[in-house]
Amino acid sequence: MKKTNAMQVVKGISNIPVLQKAIVTQGTFDGVHVGHKKILNHVVSEAQRLDGVSVLITFYPHPRLVIHPDDNNLKLLTTLEEKKALLENIGLDYLIILPFTSDISNLSPLEYVRDVIVNKLNPTKLIVGYDHRFGKNREGSITDLLKFSETFDFQVEQISAKALEEITISSTKIRASLAEGNVQKANKYLGYAYQFTGKVVKGMQIGRTIGYKTANLAMSDPLKRVPGYGIFAAKIYHKNETYLGMLSIGSNPTIPEKTESIEVNIFNFDQEIYEETLTVELVRKIRDEIKFSDLDALKRQLAIDKEKCLHILGD
Repeated sequence: MKKTNAMQVVKGISNIPVLQKAIVTQGTFDGVHVGHKKILNHVVSEAQRLDGVSVLITFYPHPRLVIHPDDNNLKLLTTLEEKKALLENIGLDYLIILPFTSDISNLSPLEYVRDVIVNKLNPTKLIVGYDHRFGKNREGSITDLLKFSETFDFQVEQISAKALEEITISSTKIRASLAEGNVQKANKYLGYAYQFTGKVVKGMQIGRTIGYKTANLAMSDPLKRVPGYGIFAAKIYHKNETYLGMLSIGSNPTIPEKTESIEVNIFNFDQEIYEETLTVELVRKIRDEIKFSDLDALKRQLAIDKEKCLHILGD
């Protein structure tokens, strides 16, 4: 089969085309982090070596949202659109998005491999990470895959922890790092700077009274992970332009009447952008949230914060 120039996105089992020499991996791949990329890059290189096609099967919504619908703690590193963009850059031939339903969650390991992997993709090779689990209650393991591969005539390759540089990188650990406000650690594991997108909404407009006008953001996706409280150096993307700025996430203890907010002060920017969309890229946390004695003390600290952000972003 000839390779396509752009990654093909296929939604649903019934829309999967007939593929030849499919080299397949599967998983949620939330964040598409450094560990994920090791696996995906190997899938792409194996497909090229075997003159086949590289395929990722992923799920939407996230399986935990279906299996544990009352669990409100799960926040994701990437929206579906963000995940698509990150995967496109890797060079995959096919991204297959399977709706994760209770029916799929109840498939035994054998049923899942037979009905989804084999009958729909007829893979030449399945490549998985060292800790890969699948099927009902995550009961399936590499042992099961090796057994099924003999029955259904496909190869299995497991990428070891050592091949992944012996660093246990997981989406869960990255989410925890962000919750702690440890952006540098999260960015290191991700292999890129963490981003989120929001719509600009009206706030109390106190920032403009002290010379630091801010855009208040309402998250575009309620399931997207917001970093823990603090002040961050950030890059801001608006209408194909990039700006520098500082971001505040917190409860605003200096101003008792304010509630929790996400606010960004964009340097050298004085447009009215209510109801418009901004994407914020977090570069580094510069300090924790502090309660100041008054607005003058806050203003003095913001001047220090701005200089620190400019230094970080300049580097």
